[in-house]
Amino acid sequence: MRVDAFDFDLPADNIALRPATPRDAARLLLVPGADGDLRDLSVRDLPSLLRAGDVLVFNDTRVIPAQLEGRRVSASGEARIGATLHKRIDLRRWQAFVKNGKRVKPGDIIHFPADVQAVAEDRHEDGSWTLAFAGDEPVEVLLERAGTMPLPPYIAAKRAQDEADRRDYQTMFAQKDGAVAAPTAALHFTPELTAALDAAGVERAFLTLHVGAGTFLPVKVDDTNEHQMHAEWGTIDAATADRLNAIRANGGRVIAVGTTSLRLLESATGEDGIIRPFSGDTSIFITPGYRFRAIDGLMTNFHLPKSTLFMLVSALMGRERMQAVYAHAIATGYRFYSYGDSSLLLPQG
Repeated sequence: MRVDAFDFDLPADNIALRPATPRDAARLLLVPGADGDLRDLSVRDLPSLLRAGDVLVFNDTRVIPAQLEGRRVSASGEARIGATLHKRIDLRRWQAFVKNGKRVKPGDIIHFPADVQAVAEDRHEDGSWTLAFAGDEPVEVLLERAGTMPLPPYIAAKRAQDEADRRDYQTMFAQKDGAVAAPTAALHFTPELTAALDAAGVERAFLTLHVGAGTFLPVKVDDTNEHQMHAEWGTIDAATADRLNAIRANGGRVIAVGTTSLRLLESATGEDGIIRPFSGDTSIFITPGYRFRAIDGLMTNFHLPKSTLFMLVSALMGRERMQAVYAHAIATGYRFYSYGDSSLLLPQG
């Protein structure tokens, strides 16, 4: 399909630069399937929108401070270098998008704050670099010293990062280090909301997908068939897969909280609709025409024009339907992107 088919006009005023306070005070747009009426609600209404026996599937990845600013010093001079780590290769090496990367050559040492150093080993076809960090300390420890939270570019371009972002850009379920972007749909959850969901008989399950910085990259081709997704590492254990299959078999619905959870669930599910244990990379790219196998609904924020995530929600609900949904959201003041409001998409109503 033409990428332009997923375009829409988004006023700058609709872009959220800070989250709602408290988090579950954010707005929620209920989107039933077919031509069902849209409902303007609050995230706090979620327990009344789900049924006892349904399960919400969360991504328990934890965002690491993967944004680094440093300098390269070599015989040819000094250059300022920015790096955003986006995928672990091994214990000391990460793949990174590098700002001012044309000034870097294989073997160059990049000096970051707090005595953190990395060698630029080689450049990949997509322009990213493999960085090998010096020393014996775990890279996560080095990043806590030298890095900052990798806020999305549409926020970072409009305001300076501050200490509040270390808290705000992390979900209450964050446990496993490795993401360089938050699974933002889960940012809306609070202990009070989860208690209300428990009381309503709505279950919770967890998987891990370490979200990469590739999620922010624009689609640069004209046709969706030509776009290549960046791979991200994820895992679903056998107990979780069995539990989700049992819930569906008993008539419960599997609701993915966020597109990251959805993409891993779909990657782990066969044509027979059975979710299986999964551990490895996924680069699944979901566009209209895709047949969903694992999920019955999706809770997600509002996404960028012409983005792979807007293509995904269009695949779930229909492109024309989602164009109308987003027009309603813009006209009624919903806040977009990572710190913005939420929607609940239920294709079967």
